[in-house]
This record gives sequence, structure tokens and C-alpha cells, in this order.
Amino acid sequence: MPFAIAIDGPAAAGKGTIARAVAAHFQCPHLDTGLLYRAVGRKMMDGIDPIEAAVTLSEDDLARDDLRTADVAQAASKVAVIAEVRAALLDFQRAFAARTGGAVLDGRDIGTVICPDAPAKLFVTASAEARAKRRYDELIERGQDASLDQVLAEVKERDDRDMNRADAPLRPADDAIHLDTTELSIEEAVAKAIELIEAKRG
Repeated sequence: MPFAIAIDGPAAAGKGTIARAVAAHFQCPHLDTGLLYRAVGRKMMDGIDPIEAAVTLSEDDLARDDLRTADVAQAASKVAVIAEVRAALLDFQRAFAARTGGAVLDGRDIGTVICPDAPAKLFVTASAEARAKRRYDELIERGQDASLDQVLAEVKERDDRDMNRADAPLRPADDAIHLDTTELSIEEAVAKAIELIEAKRG
């Protein structure tokens, strides 16, 4: 059976950074499943019905260079509550996870819905304040206007929407290992994640 690694967690906890580093360490492909929802959200902002956007999603849609804005993040969270959108993207994600040689997937329902049998599951989290500061720093670095208070409000709003949606809410799988990155540097968080996954690989 391919060794799938499921990494879940709320926005800006560091799961994407950790997932990319873990994939590089174990030399296996990585899928940022949030990018799928960002691409659907972006198409919705362009006037396309979100369900149609999900059904017709292509690799070109994932390669757009305008998927990392705050507006698209909010749109992604909105389309993610639509059951038909989630269903349309489910097969794509499961096929990716079943690749020979293993794969790393990060998102919000990988360990609970997409890959419930994944041998290694991490739930990466951090305080809302720490996550807002990271997101704020990212936006400023990209030259975007941002207010830390506004970013914190958006992080909390997104947490509430993700955790309380009816379909596949954000929550740790029962057998997921928690990794709190609030006080960790990127290097420390990556090292800890690799250590935890190595232990699962035995």
C-alpha cells in the first residue's frame, strides 16, 4: 500500500510549508489540496458557478498566479462548504494519495475524509494570533495592504466557517498526532514533523 501522509490544520498554521518539506525529505509528490479550493474560488470570483468550476477544474487552473490573495482565500472557504464542490474534488485527491511510492497531502479533511487510512496523520495548529501574524507578514512581503487586526478577524472567521461547516468540518482525525507550531521556527516544525512521520514509517 502506498505510504500516504495526511497533514491537516487551520489556515497559516504552517501545514503547507511543512508538507512541502516533508515531501522533499521523503522524495514523494505533494498536493496542496487548499489550492484546489482556491482555484474554484477564483473561478467563482470570475463569475463561474462554483460546482461547474469544480467539475471542470484543470491543471491550468491550479497554475494561475493569482490564487494566493486574501480575497481568494475567503472565496475558497466559501466554496468549500458546498457539498457538491467537495464531492467533485474528492476523486482527484484520492487518486493523488494512491500514487506508487507514496504522497503528501495537506488540507483540512485529509486525515478524516480523503485518506482516513493514511498511515501517518499530522494535525498542525498554532494560536490564532500567531497564525494571523504569519499571514500578515506574508501579505506585507508581497506588497499588499494589510491590517493585523483585520487579518486576525479573517483568520477567526475562517476557522469558524471551516470548523462548523456541515460537510467535512475541520477537525483532527482520532489517530492524528498534534503538532503545535506557535512557538516553533519553520526549521524546528519541519524537523519535528519528519521525526514523527519517521516513527510511523518504522
